[in-house]
Amino acid sequence: MQKDRNEILVESIKRLLRRGATKHLQNIVRKTHAADLSIVFRELSPTSMLTLFHLIEDLDQKVVLFSELEETSFLDFVKVLEFKDMVQVFEQMPADDAAELLGRLDNDLADEILEKMKIEESLEVEHLMSYGEDTAGSIMMPDFIALKEEMGARDVIEALQNEYLDVEMPFYVYVIDSYGKLVGVSSLRQLVVVHPERPLKEFMATDIVSVKTYTDREDVAKLVARYDYLAVPVVDDDNRLVGIVTVDDVIDVISEEATGDILKMAGVGEDYIETQTVFRGMRIRLPWLFTSFLGGVGAFFIIGGFEESLAKFTYLAAFIPVIMGMGGNIGTQSSTIVVRGIATGKINTRDLWSVVSKELAIGVILGVIYGVFIGIVAKVRFHAEPLSLQLAFSVGLAVISSMSVAALVGSLVPMLFEKANIDPAVATGPFVTTSVDIVSVYCYFMIATMLLGI
Repeated sequence: MQKDRNEILVESIKRLLRRGATKHLQNIVRKTHAADLSIVFRELSPTSMLTLFHLIEDLDQKVVLFSELEETSFLDFVKVLEFKDMVQVFEQMPADDAAELLGRLDNDLADEILEKMKIEESLEVEHLMSYGEDTAGSIMMPDFIALKEEMGARDVIEALQNEYLDVEMPFYVYVIDSYGKLVGVSSLRQLVVVHPERPLKEFMATDIVSVKTYTDREDVAKLVARYDYLAVPVVDDDNRLVGIVTVDDVIDVISEEATGDILKMAGVGEDYIETQTVFRGMRIRLPWLFTSFLGGVGAFFIIGGFEESLAKFTYLAAFIPVIMGMGGNIGTQSSTIVVRGIATGKINTRDLWSVVSKELAIGVILGVIYGVFIGIVAKVRFHAEPLSLQLAFSVGLAVISSMSVAALVGSLVPMLFEKANIDPAVATGPFVTTSVDIVSVYCYFMIATMLLGI
């Protein structure tokens, strides 16, 4: 439904742009959320983007549009946008969003924009840009509500109404002592249900979950997901409150990390295809495909070593694809489950053996089930051949071995990578399937050799 609505919006705006129907476009732009307009921008040329942008009258809508644009669209758009318009938007933008977008631009252009921005805004943005790219400091919002613990509930509400009108997301009231150190937190709901004269220190929550400025942003996302917070306070090494990470930034982090993991699991790097050059795409994929190439060569030599067996029992070759395929599939399933568990914090390296043993048990059980099925197929199909029963047992045992080993490798390797502080996402895809293919073929021919008496 939403997809159809977006397609209609895109086509309508494209058609009106071709006709130069400014008045109709202004009406549509005025009624359309900036997040939906960002989808339209993906389908437009830079010139059409500029035309549509100038039809937006509300500066706040322009700010949201900038924040929602995909990186490729954003970089194409700023090439045609006038410098003064860029500065105007960045001045109005929340500091955390501005820091993220400026980080995508060339350093010289980003510096020029910062120089032209109001000093107060530019200092906030530069401060955020000074933190590491993947840290809580880089995505935190420096605007928050922090009040002294002696203040009464009525005074706090008055302060919110008079002094904190510009705070973008007032989810919580953070409580600090006279040194600016974080000592408690209160929700807005709690604030309005207590007695007006009651001081913050009497009803604030003191069991605060906070993060440091250098905490990895993925760890911050896990905290928010685990405790269902709307925001997490960010403190320095002296426990002084310096910012908050809000749930909207966490959603972006989770989305980016999930996309990055999927791309790495496929062995194609972390960049979207639309942001890659042909050479970069080739260079990223080359080593991963080389892993598959080596696996294929290894399987070739293993099969070649059993050439006499194949010459005597040619029907052995018929079952190689299904044995390798079943092993590869369950290996990918196990590694995907484990990588996702590690990424979401639901699986810890301390659980290594319990996780691996559970996946191995699943692999063995599924191997037995499908080994019986495939063994029956082999017996029925080649019932007229000599040693058909031994063939059925060979194929069945090979499937059991292949799926068991695949489940073991698929679950163990990501856990070991995580223990070694290597991104476990790279342990899936070509790495797992290639190793499983080699082991599967070897086990198959060893079992067949023994049972068929070759």
